[in-house]
Amino acid sequence: MDRTETQDELYQKATQEYGAVLARMAYAYEADPDLRRDLSQEMHLALWRSLGKFNGRCSLRTWIYRVAHNVATSHVVRQVRGKRIASAFLTLEEAESQTGDEDVEISTDRNHALDRLFGLIQRLDPLDRQVIMAYLGDLDAESIAEITGLSTQNVWSKIHRIKNVLSRRFPRGGRNAL
Repeated sequence: MDRTETQDELYQKATQEYGAVLARMAYAYEADPDLRRDLSQEMHLALWRSLGKFNGRCSLRTWIYRVAHNVATSHVVRQVRGKRIASAFLTLEEAESQTGDEDVEISTDRNHALDRLFGLIQRLDPLDRQVIMAYLGDLDAESIAEITGLSTQNVWSKIHRIKNVLSRRFPRGGRNAL
């Protein structure tokens, strides 16, 4: 952090560069629109508070992802404890083999496809969700490993498996492709 930048200035810079990333993360972690807005606000508040302690030992992007994922994970844990989504998570194997109405309906609408994609991502185990959202946010495996505490090789393995599941659920060039 540049010593001349205040916490507010750094927050403005962070939200300008990564505001869309935070919105996508909230969307991936929470399906309910009202709770998603609450989660987004929690992420922004936690980010602003944390920037007072940001010392530049990692990139600003890594810092933002770490803070946002911690907030989102806490949100999910609260929801699970509240029994709102008791057993809604899927392992990669379950996600891969799951069939349902969304596979039967074919839609050319990109927003519908994105909703389906994020719906599947929302239902992944929290760690798998964290890895794929960081990857979709253009973080490299080393940065994702730093955020999650996994080894870089484990991150690459998870990314590969998740991409395979998603590519089978959303084939290229088909009517329900993204």
